[in-house]
Amino acid sequence: MLIEKVVKPFNVVIDNIASDKSISHRCAMFSLLSDKTSHIKNFLTAEDTLNTLSIVEQLGATITRDGGDVTITPKATLVEPKNVLDCGNSGTAMRLFCGFLSSVEGAFVLVGDKYLHERPMKRVADPLRSIGAHIDGREEGNKAPLFIRGAKLNAFTYVSPIDSAQVKSAMILAALRANGVSKYKENELTRDHTERMLKGMGAKVQTNNEGFIEIEPLKTALKPLNITVPTDPSSGFFFAVAAAITPNSSVTIKNVTLNPTRIEAYKVLQRMGADVQFNQKEDIYEPIGDIVVSHKELNGVVVEENISWLIDELPALSIAMSLAKGKSLVKNAKELRVKESDRIVSVVNNLKLCGVTYTEFEDGYEIVGGSLHKATINSHGDHRIAMSFAVAGLHCGMTIEDTECILTSFPNFAEILSTLRV
Repeated sequence: MLIEKVVKPFNVVIDNIASDKSISHRCAMFSLLSDKTSHIKNFLTAEDTLNTLSIVEQLGATITRDGGDVTITPKATLVEPKNVLDCGNSGTAMRLFCGFLSSVEGAFVLVGDKYLHERPMKRVADPLRSIGAHIDGREEGNKAPLFIRGAKLNAFTYVSPIDSAQVKSAMILAALRANGVSKYKENELTRDHTERMLKGMGAKVQTNNEGFIEIEPLKTALKPLNITVPTDPSSGFFFAVAAAITPNSSVTIKNVTLNPTRIEAYKVLQRMGADVQFNQKEDIYEPIGDIVVSHKELNGVVVEENISWLIDELPALSIAMSLAKGKSLVKNAKELRVKESDRIVSVVNNLKLCGVTYTEFEDGYEIVGGSLHKATINSHGDHRIAMSFAVAGLHCGMTIEDTECILTSFPNFAEILSTLRV
């Protein structure tokens, strides 16, 4: 992919950014917890989320789809699939299905692409095994393909050593069919879509005074979903950075979730000096509204708190940091090393090719801001690395290798990016 430098300011309203991937995955999966038809509008029709929809169908649900409008009618008892369940490139799908399927009668094999097969799965497999789940795979269950045989699960009290929405969600889903009330605690609140959506469906999931999430096992099927999936703030953030680094430019990102656990990166951009406005319009399953980002001079920033709220946006933030005045520091972000690529290595090695001075740490990096130069960079099969450096290309031009990964999460990314150069 060749990205040409932007030659004039832009002021763009964007209303066709991809729907939220995290919520779309959960919509498909959670519909299986009801005994009635769920209605989902604006479902993300990208490769990964369609894979999840296919898995739900293999588990016995009847699905009708008209573009992003999806109806899902589950069977009373889930079906043991005749084939492997392909999660594509999605760690969210594989890890959440581990929790979901651990208590379902039958045998299940979860597979993915070559990149997903290298991602660590013990972070969910180990705590699930500790409550009775039967999960195996390569490297003692740390690498896919993963084999799951449904089992009776025990109630638990678990304090997670990892602040991860995927681990939390897997354990909550397992707890819904455990033999008693379960409790889960994390040090830092991670994305809470699972808790919000399950509560909206009628599950008894609440946080107690000690900070534990208490989950009662299901006694009856949950209410079906009736939801419009909002725009993905993580996808929108690429264009927020584009506006922030381009003089006299602005973008308005329409109908995005304003969930506090999802807009932290915009808050960081605001701290760096960009003009960022949040205009809420509704709050049913999720708070939804518009985000307006306008260019102002950026300054270096320290990012060390609420890391789990912006872990996916850090590669794009690194582009803003590279063009800010002064130094920026990212700390407590070791989780970056186990994403679709080792994103610490992917970020700093590609920034080096662009002439940026940096220092790499085990849990982050320091960037000396000032300039970015055109280079040929490799995405390492990581869609967020590819898209972040495509945004950098608006400033200085860029050639990006291995961009097929973008289609798995954001099919119309290139189309929207091109509107900023019109």
